[in-house]
Amino acid sequence: MADTETQVTAVLFDMDGVMVDSERYWHDEQPEHIFPQTLDGEQPDLDETTGMYYKEIYDYLDEEYETTISKEEFVDLFDEVAMDIYHNRVDLLEGFHELRDELAEREIPVAIVTSSPSSWHDIVIERFEIDVDEIITAENLDADGKPAPDIYEKAAEIVGHPPENCLVIEDSENGIESAERAGAVVVGYRAEHNADTDLSEADVVAENPEELREAILSRAE
Repeated sequence: MADTETQVTAVLFDMDGVMVDSERYWHDEQPEHIFPQTLDGEQPDLDETTGMYYKEIYDYLDEEYETTISKEEFVDLFDEVAMDIYHNRVDLLEGFHELRDELAEREIPVAIVTSSPSSWHDIVIERFEIDVDEIITAENLDADGKPAPDIYEKAAEIVGHPPENCLVIEDSENGIESAERAGAVVVGYRAEHNADTDLSEADVVAENPEELREAILSRAE
């Protein structure tokens, strides 16, 4: 785990399951619709794939399970479901705009670091009028996605702060592992969709939006 006494000078938010409550819908859609159309027989536990770049999810499934459709078909299926989730279903994290404003007052940059492609996060940004300093997405990196550390190492480089001075907010085992391996301080965010997920590798766990706000602001001073 990172040294939580280190001064936090940048805050990096995962999008799915943190900034917006999309994972609750993905956790329904994947076992009920996507995996049955993709796999013959056994399905993965959701914690195996949550947080991964969706095109890498297919590669993982193709290696570990018995796929029945092509990668192109899988991507089209995921994209079709995503359009409905992000346009019509998700809600923004309670108090996000106020938290963003307070971090801006403290001159602390805020970035979104996501495995979702731009066609998905653009909907969220526009729909909820979100203003952040940077958006780093796995689709634009010539590197491995979460749980590899690459995306958070690159995010730290882009925001111009060492990884150890970055506070990462994550809700998945893959995301937490990625941020930890990059050397960041990690807050695990607990919600209904990940009630049974092991977040113990995070430096601290926040159980609701108010605890999350406190965990961020107490370290970003």
